[in-house]
Amino acid sequence: GPDLKGEVMDTVIRVGGLGKRYRIGTREPYKSLRDVLAQALLNPIKNRNRSWLKEGKQSTERDFLWALKDVTFEVTRGEVVGIIGRNGAGKTTLLKILSRVTKATEGRVELSGRVGSLLEVGTGLHPELTGRENIFLMGAILGMKRREIQTKFDAIVAFAEVEKFLDTPVKRYSSGMFLRLGFAVAAHLESDILLVDEVLAVGDVVFQKKCLGKMGDAVREGRTVLFVSHNMLAIRDMCKRCLLIHEGRLAGDGEVDKVVEKYLCRGMSEMPSTIDTTHWDRPRDFGTDLRVTQVSFQSRNSQAHVLSGDPLVLEMEVVVRETVEEVAYGFSVYSPDGVRLFHCHNTNEGSPYPRLEPGRYRLKGVVERVPLPPGRYRLDIGIRSNRKGLDLLRDLMLFEVEESRVVTPWFQGPDAYFRQPSRWEKPERLA
Repeated sequence: GPDLKGEVMDTVIRVGGLGKRYRIGTREPYKSLRDVLAQALLNPIKNRNRSWLKEGKQSTERDFLWALKDVTFEVTRGEVVGIIGRNGAGKTTLLKILSRVTKATEGRVELSGRVGSLLEVGTGLHPELTGRENIFLMGAILGMKRREIQTKFDAIVAFAEVEKFLDTPVKRYSSGMFLRLGFAVAAHLESDILLVDEVLAVGDVVFQKKCLGKMGDAVREGRTVLFVSHNMLAIRDMCKRCLLIHEGRLAGDGEVDKVVEKYLCRGMSEMPSTIDTTHWDRPRDFGTDLRVTQVSFQSRNSQAHVLSGDPLVLEMEVVVRETVEEVAYGFSVYSPDGVRLFHCHNTNEGSPYPRLEPGRYRLKGVVERVPLPPGRYRLDIGIRSNRKGLDLLRDLMLFEVEESRVVTPWFQGPDAYFRQPSRWEKPERLA
């Protein structure tokens, strides 16, 4: 007779009616199990305060924001499922719940097997410990036996390319080395389910290809992979099935090309000319010295459509809390598949990097001719100071370029990436 038990076991992830509610104005600290344990092992006294777990009694429904609401799906063993959606849609919250980093407010999650999570790569590495010590600490926290870690040790070190720095505290590592080591440890754990959040934001192109290759190995070994990414090429390559999360709800679940197309079209129809970015998701290692609070985007005819060869004007309002020196700011334009095509920033024409004192400013840049063939594109904004990241808004907006009578000298080839001439006005002090 049929092995009924085997059939039932085939579903490795069951999510039913899942909801997560956050209190507005407070940030739930991003703490994975390995963070909590690493901190407890290295600093047992300080970890007494648990006040952030308590919710106030006087709260009303208006004080809360649903990051996820009524999400239901199942994943079978060996499936590779892409998860896409705009920033702040709830994708990372979903993975945090699946990896037990945060608790759901309602609904249920059933997982069968050992879960390896690459949520924010490098979370849990302890800065004071050496690379070698961190590999053993992270491995132990992830549930690996010492012998298992020893057999994987050389592979982890080789993958992360940190041989020379094994006995150096990781606080002295460059950000690239730090991320490579975090990815290597988590990726070499023999887990049944692998949860991956935007791995392609890590490191250089060569390392990104290595990450994708490692994920491909996991898939061939029959492991189940949930993969969040803004890179639609990677999603199409890795996955047959895709989930679209929009404003906390499951807005699409099905064949990858159809769901990706739905996502890109949805972005187009909702494209506003001015976007409030106060509560937009940022990478966790960015400080609060400077924040972009509003971005507006104009072209000659209408906001969401640009004629090929037309000018493009971008304005952003920023709030500076602490004086920042040598500020470089600008934007990058990506193909829908996530290939960076060109970037523009305020020092293109050799003008000096400004110094911004605390206050509010308007920053404005103009690209005289958009060097793009017809199609849909997306835009990121980044601000740096002395090579330190101050603010980063990924996937901020989608816009459409249409054919015009002007012949534009656009680039050839899928990996073209160049600096596009642009004019930037002097920062205008608003307050």
